[in-house]
Amino acid sequence: QVQLVESGGGLVQPGGSLRLSCAASGSIFNANAMGWYRQAPGKQRELVACIDTGGSTNYADSMKGRFTISRGNAKNTVFLRMNSLKPEDTAVYYCTLGDSGNCYYRFGPEFGSWGQGTQVTVSS
Repeated sequence: QVQLVESGGGLVQPGGSLRLSCAASGSIFNANAMGWYRQAPGKQRELVACIDTGGSTNYADSMKGRFTISRGNAKNTVFLRMNSLKPEDTAVYYCTLGDSGNCYYRFGPEFGSWGQGTQVTVSS
C-alpha cells in the first residue's frame, strides 16, 4: 500500500508563485515515475507534469515555461514549482506515483497511486 501526501496549495494572486510538495511512503519496491495532475470544477483530470526515474520531464503545453517539476534527493518525493500563475490554473492538484519508471508507460489516471489532492486558487 502506497500513500501520497501533498502540501503547499493555497490562495495566490495572478502572477504569483507556489511550490507543491509530495511525499510517497509505504510499499515502494521499485523506482517509479512521479508527477502531477490537476482537475478544475466541471473538467476532466489533466496532466500537469511528470518526471521519470532518470530525471527526464514531460509537461502539458500550457505549463511549459511556467511550471518546473523536480524530485528530491529521496526518490519518493516530488515538487512542482509554479510561476506566473493564472486564474485558469485554479484546480485541485493531485500527486501520482506511476506503475513504472517511465512517464509514457502505465502512468496516468488509470494507473498507480494517488494523493488526496491540494487546492490551488489563483484569484485577486
